[in-house]
Amino acid sequence: MPTSDRTETRAPRWQGYAEAARVSEILRKEAVGGALLVIAAVAAIIWANSPATDSYFALRDFRFGYEPWHLELSLGAWAADGLLAIFFFLVGLELKREIVAGDLRRFSTAVVPVTAAIGGVAVPALIYVAVVRGQDGLAQGWAIPTATDIAFAVAVLALVGSHLPSPLRIFLLTLAVVDDLIAIGIIAIFYTEDIAVLPLLIAAGVIAGYGFIAQRYRALFANRPSMAWLVLLPIGFIAWAFLHASGIHATIAGVALAFTIPVKPARGVTEGPRAKDLAHEFEHRFRPVSAGFAVPVFAFFAAGVAVGGADGILRAATDPVALGIVAGLVLGKPIGILLAVRTLTLVTKIRLHPALRWVDMLGVSLLAGIGFTVSLLIAELSFPSGSTEGDDAKIAIMIASLLASLGAAGILLARNRRYRQISAAEAVDKDADGTPDIYQEERGARADKE
Repeated sequence: MPTSDRTETRAPRWQGYAEAARVSEILRKEAVGGALLVIAAVAAIIWANSPATDSYFALRDFRFGYEPWHLELSLGAWAADGLLAIFFFLVGLELKREIVAGDLRRFSTAVVPVTAAIGGVAVPALIYVAVVRGQDGLAQGWAIPTATDIAFAVAVLALVGSHLPSPLRIFLLTLAVVDDLIAIGIIAIFYTEDIAVLPLLIAAGVIAGYGFIAQRYRALFANRPSMAWLVLLPIGFIAWAFLHASGIHATIAGVALAFTIPVKPARGVTEGPRAKDLAHEFEHRFRPVSAGFAVPVFAFFAAGVAVGGADGILRAATDPVALGIVAGLVLGKPIGILLAVRTLTLVTKIRLHPALRWVDMLGVSLLAGIGFTVSLLIAELSFPSGSTEGDDAKIAIMIASLLASLGAAGILLARNRRYRQISAAEAVDKDADGTPDIYQEERGARADKE
């Protein structure tokens, strides 16, 4: 078959270029959310250490709600259990999309970031346990340095990596999504004590009903499919409330609900409103709420720690909890990720994407050491609110996230300049379908294998 015919017939079926464009779009949006996250955290630290410190903690601990459903919570708890469920709902949508239509559906592309995520969870946990060994009650914080803040990490990458290869961005996003899935599992298994069976069964039934409506939204809302979210939103809240009452951390409800949402458009439809699936509709409506409100508000109430001046900083600097968290995030994350990927490439025939270099992987693995949002949540679950260990853990998370950001930015900025020079020196050739050569070459290689 002539080359032109082969290109014309196969280009629409190839997903890599479209997925790279989608990931790039996500990264651009996350930059604003990452900035708001930092602003909220800094504001909380300043207020909590100002002469008005009592007013901050009075606001954070103000309680309201409906007690019979175990919903009389403080503002801080509403932010951690309620608003953060929106963030995890979007994480669940990203994870399902990757499994159904993205990189995680293919073993060859999924195995590298999945292996990296596992190594990036195991090594930080081992480092933390080694640092606090012999200290009573401190080992329960082992999961704090295992998390990667997907919003913060991709925001930093978007700010410093305008010319970095798209496969590097896809690798980070996939790694962070798998990392969050592991964190969700850790929260559900290790940070759930007493489970109330009846509320859990009711929550499961409500989630099943939610999924039934979500999967049939095109038939139920044929005239106005965008109205589906107005019906599903209150049902989702009821599911969240009963899951919270069961004793399981309520953010798990966000992921469970997200997994019921269809992430593919109607079969055979490529244009018009029906070409956009319900997941796209939910992302469109809830991403601004998550990035612009839910996550910053959580950070505001979670990051406020009364440091206590120089004495408090000195105490935190020598606290095994803080040392274990900083070592786990700043050192354990890159060591675990690089060691896992390197071992995989040595013992199997799997290799890195041709566009990536190990120095690029080092930069991204350092970026994965930004644990902020999920690490703060696990810290609140690990240690009592207001305890010395809990406060020192939060200080350590912020310091480690700052160090990881600076280290990653230094490497990735240098690499970004290098890729910019390459782009300026060599014009990017494009074929008739407008796809850059790097994607055409990869597509051709796949065609040859077939």
